[in-house]
Amino acid sequence: MLETLGTRIIIGAAGAVLLAMLAGWLWYRRVKSRSIAARLESVSKAVLKDFLIPDDNSGEIHIEYALLTARGILILHTKDVQGHVFGSDAMHDWTVIDGRQRFTFRNPQMSLFDRIAAVGRIAPNVPVDGYIAFTNRALFTKGQPSHVIHIDQLLTELEQQHEYEDKVLEAFLPSWDRLEQKAVVTPMSHLIRD
Repeated sequence: MLETLGTRIIIGAAGAVLLAMLAGWLWYRRVKSRSIAARLESVSKAVLKDFLIPDDNSGEIHIEYALLTARGILILHTKDVQGHVFGSDAMHDWTVIDGRQRFTFRNPQMSLFDRIAAVGRIAPNVPVDGYIAFTNRALFTKGQPSHVIHIDQLLTELEQQHEYEDKVLEAFLPSWDRLEQKAVVTPMSHLIRD
């Protein structure tokens, strides 16, 4: 009788461990499917992430995301800040205020324009545009500067255009292929900051 009870405890414990592992795996898949990268892949024909390309000064420039869409090539730089963001096209530094916390960061538009220009030199036959995409934790109560968008708004717009991609994209593919050939993937690019 003790052997049966011991066996049941072992089987029960093994079952609990397997159940916990399954729950962890399902949680991981759910979180991963909601990641920005996964969401961008779902609304784009192709995505390049964290790569370097030549810039105009015999150097390299880092690009966080390049998306092949019905619009052309879309360059994306994401920002995840929480609080009220105060910035404009003319301001050198933008400020984030969240309660008692306050910090500034350099206006990201100039870097974005450099990225758009670098991709445009590699892919001159395709429209190239870009955005600084903030998560929904950022609030622009005094107005949103140009080339700034919330990531969810951008995803909704791209999702609506996604169904028309095949009609437009064939013309863009040679330039996209050229960009892929020039791109050097940077797995440690999370260390690069503007």
